[in-house]
Amino acid sequence: MKYIIRAMEETFTELTKQFPAILITGPRQVGKTTMLKKLMKDESIGRTYVTLDDLTERQMAKNDPAMFFQLHKPPLFIDEVQYAPELFPYIKMWVDDHHNPGDFWLTGSQLFKLMEGVQESLAGRVALLQMLPLSQQEILGSKTIPFEIDLNSFIEKEKIMTKADTPEIYRRIFKGGMPALLSGQYTDRRIVYSSYISTYLDRDVKELSGAINSLKFLNFITATAALAGQMVNYITIADHSDIDQTTAKSWLRILETLGIIFYLHPYSNNMLKRTVKTPKLYFYDTGLICYLTKWSDAQTLMNGAMSGALLENFAVSEIMKSYYNSGREPFVYYYRDKDTKEIDLIIEDNGKLYPLEIKKTATPDIRLTRVFRVIDKSPLQRGTGAILCTAEKLSAFDKDHLIVPIWMI
Repeated sequence: MKYIIRAMEETFTELTKQFPAILITGPRQVGKTTMLKKLMKDESIGRTYVTLDDLTERQMAKNDPAMFFQLHKPPLFIDEVQYAPELFPYIKMWVDDHHNPGDFWLTGSQLFKLMEGVQESLAGRVALLQMLPLSQQEILGSKTIPFEIDLNSFIEKEKIMTKADTPEIYRRIFKGGMPALLSGQYTDRRIVYSSYISTYLDRDVKELSGAINSLKFLNFITATAALAGQMVNYITIADHSDIDQTTAKSWLRILETLGIIFYLHPYSNNMLKRTVKTPKLYFYDTGLICYLTKWSDAQTLMNGAMSGALLENFAVSEIMKSYYNSGREPFVYYYRDKDTKEIDLIIEDNGKLYPLEIKKTATPDIRLTRVFRVIDKSPLQRGTGAILCTAEKLSAFDKDHLIVPIWMI
């Protein structure tokens, strides 16, 4: 089994020299524990590893956190810390008393902003990172930098990155980013994804919501996957899953909490009155979408009805990963108004808005950029725009409108 170097390693190593506690959150099976165990080997301080997947340790952490810390002294690596929020006040006390950088390494399979009990206890005392399925940059061994619309940056990337034609892009979409498959640990993707849903998702959903019907949940997550890259439609998801809309909303929130899906919210301000309010829904791992929506191979997917939506999901999720892997929060949106004018992605950075369209074409038309003008009414200046597409090389319509191959993300 090959270890794939994670883009986050350098950031984590720097933070552990500065912060007493570092928390990595993200979905199960994306490599949080594997990375930290590797970094533990590079240390000379003898850090203790404890996982709260161990029910004995979990019970002690929940029922007698003081005893837990008598038995397990920092420096400490606590895995799956979301199972015992009772530990957080004790971590806070230890941090306030000792101020030792790197005393606590923590991982959790729920996203921090949605994890109960953490923010109040550890606000200002913990460095936060979010790990996601492998990005293309990690898989290919490229240096990870946050995605930005900058011609000089793209010119440099074109020199060093591995070019990919349209069939190769769809092979990457179909493969997804789960380390268990890409490292060679397992080869049968159907078994990996099937067991991932039944072993982890099903169990974690029950942990967060109580008893659920596993068959209805499978129908629900399949219906959700079929809407990837589209505006959220609770009615459609509920109807296809034989559940009510309240349950659909509750389960979607759980998928968000577990780091399986994320939303792009519509960009709006006081100058843009006619924008819609509904967010768009995406998965962090396109391989999971392909499994759930039953595509048999990359070729069929490339020619199928979901090819455009999955290409968009792939591009948006790769951009999100490029920010999170660098320890940065992405400020990304989409635009759609009541006249159905739509911009697939808007990145807000340095006081500017950078509009992007994502299209399954190798020869985009400049007319695709006309819609970018709608954000000129915004108080923020419009930056360089781009068409992200399946072109094989970098190009441009003019200095303000670039043509960027998706393999460059």
